[in-house]
Amino acid sequence: MARTLTGLSLVANDGLPAECAGCVFWEHDSRLARRCGAVCDGPAATEWVRRVSGEWGECGRAAVDGGEVLGFIKYAPPEYFPQARYMPSGPPAPDVVMIACMHISPDARGRGLGGVLMRAALRDLAQRQERSVQVYADASPTRSPDSPLVGVDFCLRQGFIVDRPHGEVPLLRLDLKSLVTWTENIEAVLDSLRLPIRVPGRAPATLAMPKGDS
Repeated sequence: MARTLTGLSLVANDGLPAECAGCVFWEHDSRLARRCGAVCDGPAATEWVRRVSGEWGECGRAAVDGGEVLGFIKYAPPEYFPQARYMPSGPPAPDVVMIACMHISPDARGRGLGGVLMRAALRDLAQRQERSVQVYADASPTRSPDSPLVGVDFCLRQGFIVDRPHGEVPLLRLDLKSLVTWTENIEAVLDSLRLPIRVPGRAPATLAMPKGDS
C-alpha cells in the first residue's frame, strides 16, 4: 500500500501516539510547562480539530502508511493556539498562520519525513493564498524529546528566518511568496523514503469524528 499525505482531520484517532492524540498544549489558555502532554484531553483535542476545520479549514497534514500515522504537522491561525502568547519571545503576529508542532514516529526519524511534512504544509498554505507562516522553534542546546516546538536548525534548513530572536525559543518566519512554484511531487518523495514497512490495519475513527460516529 502506497504511503499517502492526508488532512490531519482525517487521520485515525488511534494512529497518533497517545500523548499527541490527547495533547492540548498549544490549545490550552493557561501557562504550561513547555512539554508535549503537559495537559491531555482527548475529547477537547478532537473538538479542536473539528472546530478549526469547520471555521478555517484543514489544520494539518499527516503521512500515513497502511492506516498508521508516520508523522504529522499541525498549523492554524494563532488565535487557535492561546498558549503561544506565553512564549518568551513574545506573542505571534495575529494575522500570520502559525505552525504549532510536528511529530515523527521514532522509527521513522532521520529519514527525511520531517522535510516532506513541512513542504506539504507550506504547499497547502501557499495554495490557500497565505502570504507567510511563523513558527516558534526550540533553540535549546540539548533539545528535550518531549519538546512541543520544532527544532530551530530544521526550520532554518527549510528556509525560515529569525523574526524575533531569543536564546531558547525564537520566533521564525517564512515568506511563502518567495518560494518557487510548487512543481515537486511531494507524494512521490514520501513514497520513496526508506521507512519501516507497515502492516495495513482497520479503518478507525478520525480525529474530527466522535467515537459514536466510527
